[in-house]
Amino acid sequence: MPRTQKNDNFVDKSFTVMADIILKILPTNKKAKEAFVYYRDGMSAQAEGEYAEALEYYEEALTLEEDTNDRGYILYNMGLIYASNGDHSKALELYHQAIELNPRMPQALNNIAVIYHYQGEKEKEAGDNEAGEALFDQAADYWIRAIRMAPNNYIEAQNWLKTTGRSQIDVFF
Repeated sequence: MPRTQKNDNFVDKSFTVMADIILKILPTNKKAKEAFVYYRDGMSAQAEGEYAEALEYYEEALTLEEDTNDRGYILYNMGLIYASNGDHSKALELYHQAIELNPRMPQALNNIAVIYHYQGEKEKEAGDNEAGEALFDQAADYWIRAIRMAPNNYIEAQNWLKTTGRSQIDVFF
């Protein structure tokens, strides 16, 4: 039984019904529709904290999905799972792949910056200020790119960039 048939809350049921209607009326091929079903099931599993199951659905969606933008979102969601489980190197790898396929994905750029910033803090705590500052500079580069795409988002990052002197731009929009 597909995961979406097991949903028991109103929001998931509503989303499933709407997604099924869209799938029926969209002029797309069978393979793309199957990919979307796996992606949808992956999102459902991820929302419920069933990360291993979500990854399986996303992997299957990747084998079927041909659209590069959609593949980017699948990889992005996989990156979210790895990041939340503390596997930052795998998350970074997936976020970078997502950006290669879909360069207009500020949320992936932001998440890369968050990881670099976190790693920079850890390096500084361990006493390696130079490595920490280098990671902070990388975080700044990614936050600047994300903010340029979505200037009304990432306010905390904008403040951090300004207070640390890592941005020469006062207003991004």
